[in-house]
Amino acid sequence: MSLARHDLKVMEENNQTSQERFILLGLSNVPYLQVICFLVFLLMYIITLSGNLLLIIVVRINPKLQTPMYFFLSNLSIIDIFFSSSIVPKLLINTLAIDKSISLIGCALQMYFSLSLGATECVILAVMAYDRFAAICRPLHYNTIMNKALCFSLAAGSWSICFLNSAMHVVLTFRLPYCKSHHVKHFFCEMPPFFRMSCRNTLFNEMLMYIGAGIIVMCSFCLTLISYIHIISTIMKIRSSHGRHKAFSTCASHLTVVSLYYGTLMFMYMRPRSTYSAEIDKTVSILYTAVTPMLNPIIYSMRNKDVKDTITKQRKQEIKTFNGKG
Repeated sequence: MSLARHDLKVMEENNQTSQERFILLGLSNVPYLQVICFLVFLLMYIITLSGNLLLIIVVRINPKLQTPMYFFLSNLSIIDIFFSSSIVPKLLINTLAIDKSISLIGCALQMYFSLSLGATECVILAVMAYDRFAAICRPLHYNTIMNKALCFSLAAGSWSICFLNSAMHVVLTFRLPYCKSHHVKHFFCEMPPFFRMSCRNTLFNEMLMYIGAGIIVMCSFCLTLISYIHIISTIMKIRSSHGRHKAFSTCASHLTVVSLYYGTLMFMYMRPRSTYSAEIDKTVSILYTAVTPMLNPIIYSMRNKDVKDTITKQRKQEIKTFNGKG
């Protein structure tokens, strides 16, 4: 009886240890591929930080850019910086480190912030599409529609709703017992892999995930799509072929990034559990955690004449100041 109690105590201690730490899988087990992955993701992370920080600074210093569009773009850049920072630094460490473990608290925080910021980006993208709809399809009423109070309310509401929604999902996810394994078949803490690790029926958690994803992702995507349908319809009425081509070029670029982001999120969070694959999950997650935050400042602003003119003017001013001091 004493031996049985001892064995039971050891099992409980092992189970408690597995509950306290999780092991994240890297992107590759091949040494030279690990180095390549590290360098590629480090470069992408540097581009993400520098591109988004540059956009925030440019909007801040140029009074001409104090408009609703650039207000939402600044929000998007802040989201992308923190979204990427919640995942990529840990990924870079785990790519080369021998110890790929993460604490329960660290994992919960990573899941919470990545989920919250990812959802907020969905809503902000939809709000940005509505802003463009108001500017192109209702130009005479644009300033009345997109006033400061509405812009602030839309931004604050987007952040608040998504952060509250994610808190519920994360709390329920980490209340599940993980007795099958503490090895997460993913490179960061995300809900779907955790459902497969639990020894309890996760149907309730999955249904909540589908409902949350359906409300936030699908509604945001539909609003974005409807806005762009109206925008394209208005563009078609432009008589100048050069004007139509320029407008279509901009819309195509925006829709490419939006479709990539929404598409990968819907694939990750709205497909049946039976179709999950660890390798496919990792590939899809890379697109919306690393690639999209890097592309957003390039697609949405770096091709913009006002942004480029501000950067050029600032560089000339800095060179002039430096030469004057010299």
